[in-house]
Amino acid sequence: MILCWSVKGGSGTTVVAAALATLLARRAAAWFVDLAGDGPAVFGMAPGVDSTGVHEWMTSAVATGESFERLGLAVVDGLQMVPRGGALVQERWSELADVLAQRRCVVDAGLGSPPAVLAAAADQSLLVTRACFLALRRAVTTAVRPTGVVLVAEPGRALTATDVEAVVGAPVVARVSIDPSVARVVDSGTLGLRLPRGLARQLHALT
Repeated sequence: MILCWSVKGGSGTTVVAAALATLLARRAAAWFVDLAGDGPAVFGMAPGVDSTGVHEWMTSAVATGESFERLGLAVVDGLQMVPRGGALVQERWSELADVLAQRRCVVDAGLGSPPAVLAAAADQSLLVTRACFLALRRAVTTAVRPTGVVLVAEPGRALTATDVEAVVGAPVVARVSIDPSVARVVDSGTLGLRLPRGLARQLHALT
């Protein structure tokens, strides 16, 4: 399980998570679990498909691995997505962690410190951030420490990858460039079908 999260909006967490899930699915069946709510839009799914998802599973009478799998929506060959559904509740995180730990999956945990039990169950807990002073101020206050950082590289930033590592206390494991081709496929909802080669190359080592 790869858990992606951020501490500041607009960091690119959903795009990074969706790209990682797409790369995983090219090797073997994989899952994208959307806790943030933007997954269906990134993959170009019709409005309304996200009405039933993780929230409904967590609030159901019986939450099992089988019932979780039934929520899966086909994205591209080999990739299933479970949308967020309604607003997430602060319960059953341990059960969700157990279900996810049994699958090859990428979890988009969205904004803020992710549930500690999910981070503990993940093989990789990745903070997606820009080299931004405001973001790093928030990063040091989170209850969960990442195992690695995906740095969204912007030209002209005064802070370096070394600065990010020193503040966060975790290595930069991938650098993602700001690329207009990524914005185009996200805007068209075709990221899963037309993953830009540059983005795939930058994230390949994490899968």
